[in-house]
Amino acid sequence: MSDPMNAKNFVMHRNLLYSLRGQSERLPFIVRIGAPRPLEAGTARFSFDAGAAACTVQLEGDVTTQVEVHGIDSLHALSQALDIDPLLRGLSDKYDFYWATGEPYFDDAGLG
Repeated sequence: MSDPMNAKNFVMHRNLLYSLRGQSERLPFIVRIGAPRPLEAGTARFSFDAGAAACTVQLEGDVTTQVEVHGIDSLHALSQALDIDPLLRGLSDKYDFYWATGEPYFDDAGLG
């Protein structure tokens, strides 16, 4: 089985900036989306049907986290993984996020 952390397994990325909530310094980080891979028996803590797949979503930088997103097939897993907004919103109590241009990532940035 391939290592989802191996850089060659990441097929998409987005460069963003972040700051600690209430601070002005903006630092870079990368969101990486891994290629879909089939789920194999014993690799998940839940039951799944044949054809189910997973993608790794990794935040790399000072903001570092990794999650595995699952789908009923590879297309569904990739579709779910591409929606990074829920992951970033889950971290927004500690961080503010920005596009590489410096514009707020979320329209409601700064509203708490």
